[in-house]
Amino acid sequence: MKYSFNTWAFSSYPNWLPAYPIEEVIRRLSVLGYDAVELGCTAPHAWPDFMDKQDRKALLSFVKAHNMVFSTLLPVTGVAAGANPASANARERAWTVKHLCDICDLAADLECRQILYVPGFFIYGTRREDAWRWALESLTAIGQHAQRLGIRLLIEPTPSDANLVETLDDAKELRAQSGLDNVDLMFDVAHALFRAEQPEDYVRLYGADIRHIHLSDYNRMAPGDSGYDFTEMMQALKDISFDGYLTMEAAFTKRSEQPFTAARRAIEYLRGIEATLR
Repeated sequence: MKYSFNTWAFSSYPNWLPAYPIEEVIRRLSVLGYDAVELGCTAPHAWPDFMDKQDRKALLSFVKAHNMVFSTLLPVTGVAAGANPASANARERAWTVKHLCDICDLAADLECRQILYVPGFFIYGTRREDAWRWALESLTAIGQHAQRLGIRLLIEPTPSDANLVETLDDAKELRAQSGLDNVDLMFDVAHALFRAEQPEDYVRLYGADIRHIHLSDYNRMAPGDSGYDFTEMMQALKDISFDGYLTMEAAFTKRSEQPFTAARRAIEYLRGIEATLR
């Protein structure tokens, strides 16, 4: 298995603290044995407007020097400016498309070939079919830009946070309608648990479509810290020969989190399970 850790836990999203320079994050995750970093695109790490070509070149050199890569880039969605591809506000949608295209450019500069696409949400008074159309239009525009750069977009269903794309079936439908061959799917264990579904079922039913996975336990705690047994899911991943990244998106919901401790516990727990698989 290949392990990655998302940098929300070390940045200003959704809390200002705790926060660390990205170089310190990379250095410590490397020591813990992670293969990659999922770069959350927010200050102080990877807001594209705050990183010029020299910054990007230096960061790429740094991650390579620590024998790691950037598994994925993850835009911020649903806070501050919104970055909502399905917004009823046309100016917000236009800004979102530009912002995600800028993140595609950043991904290319960092030799990362995947960014996540959260289709967004619709507010009271908006029809679902209109929001779906706007999300699809946004996806198509971003996807075409990404395609020119050799970047893949991974649609993420987010039922615990949003109301438009809630299942992998929804994501598959949106992908099909885009007509783009650089659009794929990913899934997040936290959202499966929110729907009281079994994450291992997602793997067995949709494994051929899944390129990336977010891991966390209940309440966004690190895997192994809150009661979900990842053994069956890990066995399913082995059975389908999953070769994407298992990315911890955990330990970032409050200032009192201990993100480096969570990162250590998570990889130790999952590697322990991996050693027992059939």
